[in-house]
Amino acid sequence: MLNLTTLRELVAIDSPVGYTENACHYIYELLRQYGWQPEYTNKGAVKCALGPDPVLAIAAHADTLGAIVSGINEDGTLAFSRLGGLGLNSFEGAYCSVIRMDGTKVTGSMLKNNPSAHANHNLDKDPRTEENMHIRLDEEVYTRKEVEALCIRIGDMIAFDPRYVELGTGFVKSRFMDNKAGCFVLFELARMLRSEGREVPVELFFSNYEEVGHGGTCGYAPGIKELLVVDMGVIGQQLDGLETTCSICAKDSTGPYDYAFRKKLVELAEQHNIPHRQDVYPYYGSDGSAALRAGNNFRVALIGPGVAASHGVERTHVKGIRATIDLCMAYIDAL
Repeated sequence: MLNLTTLRELVAIDSPVGYTENACHYIYELLRQYGWQPEYTNKGAVKCALGPDPVLAIAAHADTLGAIVSGINEDGTLAFSRLGGLGLNSFEGAYCSVIRMDGTKVTGSMLKNNPSAHANHNLDKDPRTEENMHIRLDEEVYTRKEVEALCIRIGDMIAFDPRYVELGTGFVKSRFMDNKAGCFVLFELARMLRSEGREVPVELFFSNYEEVGHGGTCGYAPGIKELLVVDMGVIGQQLDGLETTCSICAKDSTGPYDYAFRKKLVELAEQHNIPHRQDVYPYYGSDGSAALRAGNNFRVALIGPGVAASHGVERTHVKGIRATIDLCMAYIDAL
């Protein structure tokens, strides 16, 4: 059974896209504890060579969905703007924290305007949009001035509670399995290779702007020829993925991934009896997509543990995480 301590600890660190310094610091220090020598990119991402002259980068992203304060309403509630593809129907009622400039937090909830069923006959019918929703603060504030007195201002970040739960069935229920489960895969690669005393021509890359489309664009070691992105596998109608398998993506909304790279991954999965599914994701982009659009001369593939209810109340399984770790290790061994 996998020890999920580092996954649990990473999930507990708020890291909405644009506010990832604390999560990246955790990643940096964890890799140092494992005996590696990580470094920061200029954009604040973390990368770590697992041996000299890396030719393969394995990437996951530490940033998550979130929101940002876009206005202070006259009734003491907050207007917000989404960071990434936050699903408002799923996040309605979610507990959250507003992170002030000094790093302290004020808790609250995301709600529909006029949210009481006893006062709003059309509560279930109204669409959920940024314009008709708000953040209710857990403070006695009923005017704009009272909110401003709390030193809350436009531009403050909003992080949502992950509601992390590990179940005896092997399932992990939590927001932000996209893509902290992928980060955990990279943690395990670093831990396992160090415990085996091995150095390999691989660079781990933890991006921090994936949810807004430019996380994987730059910062890699100069000798990288292949980029293996570890991100969530999509589960849904007319898709083949499962939470208990490693998904191998053939194509997403930006186009196909490298055929020869994908074929090698499938062959290794079959050779080592690693549970896997191939899929086409209709509404998806990754750090690999961003790297290609930025003009990097990489061959790119995308894999990851299946994650249900993406960008909502997500769930994955230790079997899918283990399968993804095993496929990464099989590819490293085949270098």
